[in-house]
Amino acid sequence: MSGGVDSSVAAALLKQEGYEVIGITMKTWGFMEVGGAPKHESGCCSLDAIFDAKSIATKFDFPHYTVDFTKAFEDAVITDFVDEYLDGRTPNPCVICNRKIKWEELLLKADSLDAYYVATGHYANIEFNQNSKRYLLKNSADSKKDQTYALWGLTQKSLSRTLLPLGKYTKPEVREIAEKLEIKTANKPDSQEICFVADNNYERFLRERVPEKISEVEEGNLVYNNETIGKHRGIPFYTIGQRKGLGVALGKPVYVKNIDKENNIVELGDDTELFSKDVIARDINYISVNSLNIDDTVIAKIRYSDRGSLAKVKFADEQKIILEFVEPKRAITPGQSLALYDEQGYLLAGGVIAKEKH
Repeated sequence: MSGGVDSSVAAALLKQEGYEVIGITMKTWGFMEVGGAPKHESGCCSLDAIFDAKSIATKFDFPHYTVDFTKAFEDAVITDFVDEYLDGRTPNPCVICNRKIKWEELLLKADSLDAYYVATGHYANIEFNQNSKRYLLKNSADSKKDQTYALWGLTQKSLSRTLLPLGKYTKPEVREIAEKLEIKTANKPDSQEICFVADNNYERFLRERVPEKISEVEEGNLVYNNETIGKHRGIPFYTIGQRKGLGVALGKPVYVKNIDKENNIVELGDDTELFSKDVIARDINYISVNSLNIDDTVIAKIRYSDRGSLAKVKFADEQKIILEFVEPKRAITPGQSLALYDEQGYLLAGGVIAKEKH
């Protein structure tokens, strides 16, 4: 329970359905450790969030615990986040947090409390297919709020022990339920940024988090049309598609189109140069199917806000998937997630976008 409206309503609905509910708020970080604290701490892991969650538990008469997961979160999520940026990639920490912390670590806690299921306020649906004997993950009723993209890393074991009460509702419907149940977080705004970088300043976070490693980061060349036009501040401070903060003026918009860590070069290009048809992903996890076939047509997303585009499978095994989009995609970014769906909205598989080309 994050203290937000989604997890609050999820808990209330399960209580109404007759489940024995135990509320858990996961303390995964603190502003003292990660910096960037706003004037008023109101996001997840703040005291306000914990108190909001506890008030819901009191209102609906179930126990609530705040559990310290900071070390597991540090080891699994923050360390990966830092390492990925240092290597010139743009990570998606929510995917790792969901798989490693909000499910695998929470399931261990559930075992200690003699609880079988874990439930969250994510917008997604889980089904069980009797023929394939697999748990399937499907889009929620709210296409704008759907969170299946960030859940592609969940294992069959995790899915088998998961309840997602909000999958059949839209966000406005959830807020309506909260108001009817007189839940005080009914109109609490959603968080928009990565939770442990509350000010959305990744450069500040990296400089404060690993100053010894950042001190080793060297300036390098900014290259446009094979010519050096300036200096960049360091590989970790750039991402594919970036336009602002480049420190050069060419009289027209230019964007980061490639990050070459080996040669310490940030390559700029025009908007048209950001488009590509090919993408390769590694660290594959199959969900609604156990494999994909060459020439299968899928709907692929390359970022959370992506509406999805048609693509053909060119290669697929347990370690790697290669796709070719029907129409070019803009700013395919190494480190981000690739999520594959069928036309019915089932999440087939996912992986991490790799830099290398086939």
